[in-house]
Amino acid sequence: MWKRLVAGFGGAVALSALHKYVKRHFDEVPEFSEMGEQVIDKSLDAVNLQVKDHDKLYNATVAGDILTNGIYYALTPFKMSTLVGALGGWGAMALPKQLGLDNRPIAGTDKKKMITIGYYVFGAMVAAGIYKVLTLNERKEE
Repeated sequence: MWKRLVAGFGGAVALSALHKYVKRHFDEVPEFSEMGEQVIDKSLDAVNLQVKDHDKLYNATVAGDILTNGIYYALTPFKMSTLVGALGGWGAMALPKQLGLDNRPIAGTDKKKMITIGYYVFGAMVAAGIYKVLTLNERKEE
C-alpha cells in the first residue's frame, strides 16, 4: 500500500506544481486556490470560525488539494490513468456546485475546463509512472 500512497502523492504534487507554473505564466487559467478557499470558508462558517491570515488560508488550500488528490490517485487503478485523471478533473468541476459553491474559478470558461481536466490527467499519469517504477522489480520476478 505504501507504494500506492507514494505514487498517489507524487501525482498530486506534480499536479500542484504544474498548476502553479501555468498560473504564473498564462492568463485565464483555473484558480484552485479560490476554490479551496471557498471550501475552507464554508466549512469554518459552519462552526463560526474565520481565517484572517490569507497566507495561512492559501497554504491550507494547497495542503488540502495535495491530500485529497493524493488519496484519490492512490486509490484508483493506475492502468487507467487517463480515464482516472479525466474523471478527477470532471469531479473537481462538478462537485463544488453540488456543495453549493461557485465553480467558476475552475470551470467558468471552456478553456478553464480543458486545463482542469488536463491537470488531473497529468497528475494521474505521473502517479501511474511513479507506481510503475516502484513496482518494477516485482514485475521482473514474475
